[in-house]
Amino acid sequence: MPVRIRDAAVASAMFAVPAKAAQALIAYSGLEVFSPVASRALCSLAVIRYADGDLGPYHEFAVAFLVREPGSKKTGAFIHWLPVNQSFTLEAGRSIWGFPKVMADIAIDLSSRIKRCLVRLDGREVIELAIKPGAPMPGGAGTPKIDAYSCLDGVTRRTPWTMSPKAVRMRPGGTRIRLGDHPIAQELRELGLDGAHALSSSTVGHLAMEFGPAVEVTA
Repeated sequence: MPVRIRDAAVASAMFAVPAKAAQALIAYSGLEVFSPVASRALCSLAVIRYADGDLGPYHEFAVAFLVREPGSKKTGAFIHWLPVNQSFTLEAGRSIWGFPKVMADIAIDLSSRIKRCLVRLDGREVIELAIKPGAPMPGGAGTPKIDAYSCLDGVTRRTPWTMSPKAVRMRPGGTRIRLGDHPIAQELRELGLDGAHALSSSTVGHLAMEFGPAVEVTA
């Protein structure tokens, strides 16, 4: 520790979803969705292509929510669903941090102007996501630190996560979502994400990251 990612590329989008539906979806974690606006929670969809890191090269798709620990001011990103396409990162992610990684077919194109991703699980389509790059952010986006929360086998964990992004672009909207017929797609559909418009979207041409050891979160 820490586990280091030296080079990755990312396309992501943030959505406002019904807080009640989001809370019901992540209730198993014991965490609370953080609602910056009454009755709305924040859901993030992210496509990541890992090129160089301690866990090797792989593709990943993430569904996350902004959350807080009950009775605490601690907030962070709760990783609800995290498909990957390589076995080593799957085993490492589950055993080291308790991330809910599952094996999936993840087709990614982050080299074209419009960034695209198609996730298939158990031979069925889950989600197709397209993101248009926005305007360049002068000086990047700093070096943000955030806690990543996970829950696996009934245990909720908190992991310190530091990012160093470069070649960052952001814009309002800029996304297209198509959901498939897999049960996970139905979960996302119940959040109102089928064809939803993003609050904002972003792309990162080069991202370095560090993940520290996970700490169990107790109620």
